Amino acid sequence: MTAFLRLGAPGAERPVLLADGRHYDLSSVTGDIDGAFLAGRGVDRARALLAEGRLEELPGAADLRVGPPVARPAAVLCIGQNYAAHAAESGSPPPTHPILFFKHPGSIVGPYDAIERPAGADALDWEVELGVVVGEAAWHVEEADALAHVAGYLVGNDVSERTWQRSESGGQWSKGKTAPTFCPLGPWLVPADEVDPTDLRIWSRISGEPRQDSSTGDLVFPVAALIADLSRYVRLEPGDVLLTGTPEGVALSGRFPYLVDGDVVEVGVDGLGAQRSLVVPV
Repeated sequence: MTAFLRLGAPGAERPVLLADGRHYDLSSVTGDIDGAFLAGRGVDRARALLAEGRLEELPGAADLRVGPPVARPAAVLCIGQNYAAHAAESGSPPPTHPILFFKHPGSIVGPYDAIERPAGADALDWEVELGVVVGEAAWHVEEADALAHVAGYLVGNDVSERTWQRSESGGQWSKGKTAPTFCPLGPWLVPADEVDPTDLRIWSRISGEPRQDSSTGDLVFPVAALIADLSRYVRLEPGDVLLTGTPEGVALSGRFPYLVDGDVVEVGVDGLGAQRSLVVPV
């Protein structure tokens, strides 16, 4: 497996290719892992250079912070209630059309950064999700061609404040979704041709206790269907991130308590890595 990641302090991450447990510096190839890199077939170029032995290992990579694996995208598009069991625990039937909402790009942080609980956020929830990163612009694409527009896949956590989402929203969900640190991504971006998104185990734990455990095979609308549907309404651009929905097992169900300061949130998707975030007050 190869994977792409960004290492370094916030705002100063450098692009890296991970292969066979070794970290290769991509600074000579691209300034960042962003939409321009992905649209320019940067994934294939980087892997070709690796095969030719033309990439240097990054010294001290293991000691560097892991940032989000794609530089700040123009859009983070999210799908609501895309697992039937999660829709049921939310008190709703499965949707007949994909439910779309947005997270602010400023909510994105790395996979091991803290989740900051804002003042008054007393109904803080977790949502592990399969993330899709667009590699080629998609506008009115057919479902059969949709996956050709995907650069790769990653782990996402759609952190949500449920009171802000449901009671103070004015009818939209994004108020409870967009605070800083409410969108941990990563640790890696795994190229699309190395992932079958149709049957991946997806899970979460809170302070060591199991919460969610499902499969992307249970998605109401799978990745190809989502891209085809969304591309009817919005032009998906290279570097955009699509979060595809979360399975049952969140605090909103009433079966588990909401997050409190000191909780450790672990979420993962098999083959794409796992996150570990500490909840802290701000």
